[in-house]
Amino acid sequence: MTRILLVDDDQELTAMLSDYLTGDGFEVVTAYDGQKALEKVDTAGPDIIVLDIMLPVYDGFEVLRRLRQSHHDQPVLMLTARGDDVDTVVGLELGADDYLPKPCNPRVLVARLRALLRRTQSEVASSAEQLQVGDLCLDLGQRRATLRGCESAAITPLELTDAELDLLACLLRRVGQAVDKDKLSREALNRPLTPYDRSIDWHISNLRRKLGPFDDGSERIKTVRGVGYQYVSGKGTYKHSPGASL
Repeated sequence: MTRILLVDDDQELTAMLSDYLTGDGFEVVTAYDGQKALEKVDTAGPDIIVLDIMLPVYDGFEVLRRLRQSHHDQPVLMLTARGDDVDTVVGLELGADDYLPKPCNPRVLVARLRALLRRTQSEVASSAEQLQVGDLCLDLGQRRATLRGCESAAITPLELTDAELDLLACLLRRVGQAVDKDKLSREALNRPLTPYDRSIDWHISNLRRKLGPFDDGSERIKTVRGVGYQYVSGKGTYKHSPGASL
């Protein structure tokens, strides 16, 4: 049974969501402040975490930062204030895998959680895959990305979240092609793109910042207006291991 750590200081809401998630086949562990959340990650060993931002002791951002610094890699879905893009962006930059505005529909929450869990399972299935385009290498087995190529002595590791890494993999598998946002969302986030959902845009923004431009100053990820995004080809050779098909 999948174990969820549900972290929110609204005890009435937490009880309601716990009942709904339990009825849907999940085992639910709860915490009402940031310090207890960190303790229960260690003691309960959850498979996935639902984390509110506004918490006593440590807020959700601090909890997430500490989790990622201590190499806890469970998927984290953050609950954000409705319409607050700043909270969403900060959460994604700190390593959140997805977000959902509050108040949220419990059915939507379950759908997002199952999508995150499916993505985690698909990561195991693609563990032999390695992608290289020019100076960028993506090793899905090690869940890491580096610049300057896999065989170079000057390797620079990139600190990417799981969602960013999976999104980058989608683009590299189709290097030089425009990939629409819905396909990116389905493959990288394991859910269809919904109206007003800017998750892909925010992840792409983070990737651009972390990857930087090519040596000549040109951008690596191009916006294709009305379609989606494209990882630019022509900046070196493309290599793909036989571990997974395109």
